[in-house]
Amino acid sequence: YILFLLGINTGLRISDILPLKVRDVEGWYITIREKKTKKNKRIKMTSELKKVLRDYILDKGKNEYLFKSRKGKNKPITRAAAYIILNEAAREFGLESIGTHSLRKTFGYMFYKQFKDVAALQEIFNHTDPKVTLRYIGINQDNLDGMMKKFKV
Repeated sequence: YILFLLGINTGLRISDILPLKVRDVEGWYITIREKKTKKNKRIKMTSELKKVLRDYILDKGKNEYLFKSRKGKNKPITRAAAYIILNEAAREFGLESIGTHSLRKTFGYMFYKQFKDVAALQEIFNHTDPKVTLRYIGINQDNLDGMMKKFKV
């Protein structure tokens, strides 16, 4: 649940979520160096996410991973384990084709629908072109689907 909430509320890649430790989410900001781009990123948490995380980390040590593996002393779960967890949860709700990247895309889609600001989303995602961002979150497909629905020969 926490993994899901972090993903859809921050837009972080799974490779940036899994290494998070308790100390990384104690304040209002999550500050990381993105694994893929090597760029520094600072994300302000929503009040809803902050509240849930505050309760979640209550009994955990500052250096403890948020998503600790049962293997090893203090190691995060793997990307494969995260995929299995999310996929099993999705199947419980009758959803198909859900993976670790679905969280980031969902964040992007919802952010765009709420603010209609592709430039801000492009910056959040570190994309070089707004077209890439719109395609990535599925807006282009939505637009095409809408046009095809209205199309007449």
